[in-house]
Amino acid sequence: MLRVAVIGSGPSGVYTAQALVQQQAVPDVEVYVLDRLPCPYGLVRYGVAPDHEKIKSLQHTLRTVLEHPRVHFLGHVDVGTGGLDHAELRRIFHAVVYCVGAATDRRLGIPGEELPGSRSATEFVSWYSAHPDAAAAGGFALGRSSAVVIGVGNVAVDVARILARAAGDLVPTDVPQPALEALAGSGVRDVWMVGRRGPTQAKFTTKELRELGALPGADVVVRPDELAMDPACGADPGALPAVVRRNVDVLREWSQRPVSPPDGPRRRIHLRFYLRPAELIGDPRDGVRAVRFERTAPDGQGGVRGTGQYEDIEAGLVLRSVGYRGVAQPGLPFDTETGTVPNAEGRVLRDGTPCPGEYVAGWIKRGPTGVIGTNRPCAKQTVGSLLEDAPGLAGRELPEDPVAALRRAGQRPVPWPGWLGIEAAEAALGQELGRTTVKIPDWDGLLEAAARAGR
Repeated sequence: MLRVAVIGSGPSGVYTAQALVQQQAVPDVEVYVLDRLPCPYGLVRYGVAPDHEKIKSLQHTLRTVLEHPRVHFLGHVDVGTGGLDHAELRRIFHAVVYCVGAATDRRLGIPGEELPGSRSATEFVSWYSAHPDAAAAGGFALGRSSAVVIGVGNVAVDVARILARAAGDLVPTDVPQPALEALAGSGVRDVWMVGRRGPTQAKFTTKELRELGALPGADVVVRPDELAMDPACGADPGALPAVVRRNVDVLREWSQRPVSPPDGPRRRIHLRFYLRPAELIGDPRDGVRAVRFERTAPDGQGGVRGTGQYEDIEAGLVLRSVGYRGVAQPGLPFDTETGTVPNAEGRVLRDGTPCPGEYVAGWIKRGPTGVIGTNRPCAKQTVGSLLEDAPGLAGRELPEDPVAALRRAGQRPVPWPGWLGIEAAEAALGQELGRTTVKIPDWDGLLEAAARAGR
């Protein structure tokens, strides 16, 4: 018998578990999927926007894996600083696969970034997705009329869409009630999504982009002069990659649409390009009031240069969405440049030497790249390396019961029935509120629901 711990229950972790129990080379593999949260599914539960029901439905596929008889979900198990260290995990399991994603966001590194009202898009997504850590972080400054989202990727589009969408449209989703009520009372009328480079270099997909134009009660504003600044926009359309070409077509159409007046009833989403954030303006008492941007221009080599011209955009809320970074795991080597654990086909490298029994998959392995489906071949590659090492791993004697060993180490695992209790409590909460299933947004509520299921 080979006992494997998979750290993280998002797509990369669940795909790793799936590859382990579906292979035939090593029989009787037992997989324990450990997560810090009492809920599974990672970013599918806590990162996908509530109005993206099709993507969220991936939970049904992940659920099938976690209900496999040789896969055991154990939530509320803390791995890392203040929790289980790597040495303890290796004592309990023959092999450990870290699928911990990229747990922090990149910063702007500009003056004023610490002002109240300046937050990361990751925090905002966690808030409207009911991540229990977000409850302790507090709400968001939605009282002023303008908000700025810095970044032009899909996460930035999600955040801009939620800010501009009528709260009533979110009632049928699982968005937590406190966030729904805050969004219903929002005073934001203008949402600015800003990128430092041109439209052909934006990272959003056409499907996500078009969703902005389909919002009832909102106009999308695109400046024709900023489209014209991008040399690639004027080039042969056939020379552009398909996604970029479609994006440009959508942006051109929007640039020609009439726009409602600023004092009208409709909200407005402004897509701006060639603006680099230089400073957040405000004070510690009243928070951020505006963002100062430097106008950039193409440098002829695929990048941009500063022009020395500046523009201020008013904002009471500023959300940065400029990428993710992995976080060092206690007991594992870490490459601070890439934000990943050094590895060879998933095997952890210590001073360049592979370490059988220690593995990574997902973003902590390859960096924050790809889509959800990219994690499947990534996980299979790592599992292939683990299986090659299995003959030298399985002979080591382990504690008889891993759950008891985790408890002796100070953990209070929430097993699969506890998660089912959380699901039932969220369905009951939705019924009580006259909605569909509504997420429980706080640690106490989640753990109490899990505990009731075990009584």
